[in-house]
Amino acid sequence: MDQDKATPKQVIKDYALLTLATLIMSVGIYFFKFPNHFSTGGVSGISIILGELAPNLSAGAFVFIINQALLLLGFLFLGKSFGVRTAYVSLLMSTVIWGLEIIVPMTEPMTSEPLLELVFSVALPAIGSAMLFNMQASSGGTDIIAMLLKRKTSINIGNCLLMVDFLVTVAACAVFGMETGLFSVLGLALKSVIVDMVLENIKVHKCFQVITSKPDDIIGFIVDELHRGATRIKGEGAFTHEDKTVILTVVNRPQAVLLRKHAKAIDPSCFILITNTTEIIGKGFRGLM
Repeated sequence: MDQDKATPKQVIKDYALLTLATLIMSVGIYFFKFPNHFSTGGVSGISIILGELAPNLSAGAFVFIINQALLLLGFLFLGKSFGVRTAYVSLLMSTVIWGLEIIVPMTEPMTSEPLLELVFSVALPAIGSAMLFNMQASSGGTDIIAMLLKRKTSINIGNCLLMVDFLVTVAACAVFGMETGLFSVLGLALKSVIVDMVLENIKVHKCFQVITSKPDDIIGFIVDELHRGATRIKGEGAFTHEDKTVILTVVNRPQAVLLRKHAKAIDPSCFILITNTTEIIGKGFRGLM
């Protein structure tokens, strides 16, 4: 949604979701990544290594310092295109992690199961990242470097960031030992998979094709009750040669349950095709990027 056209209620909702996603990421990083020294790339991975090499400063302090430096670069070189949401998330995450170090100091992992801790250290930040990506925001950090590289060079940004993350995990092997380093490599591999899975599930909508001889009531329900648009297409039954109407619409999951129930109540003989879709461009969903 265009932020300039968003209502105050929508802005509050958006920033509440941004805050929730940031808190989820921060919990995963601070309580599971930091104590185990899992360095799966990004600013948090770099900070874990620097925190070990420079014990006078904690990993949380390095997250704060690096993120603020990258934010400054973003504002200087990207200007308005940098994004208020990314700046908000980056500042909030840096502050929360630094605050957690003061309020809940962690001197060792929460459990004696490193694999279990790895799952949480990857899954929680991945869920938070997917929520941010779905709202066209990010946590800043190395994403800011990607934005700068994209503007100034023709480098393949995805491959460049993947290489940086891989080098960070290799450095973890040298700093923390092979066991921690291999856990970090495994975490890096899992991270992209989990982000993609969560993002696809967040974005999924239901595409309905309802073939019916009683379209008016069904379309009225879609427009008036579900507040969605619909397209009416004239058709003819191949066997009965009766006039039919094909109603095309896209709704979210809760609305899909209501629409399916209502359509069958209005026309028990209607034929309904329901498919999942994640890329929807148009009014009520998103514009062309």
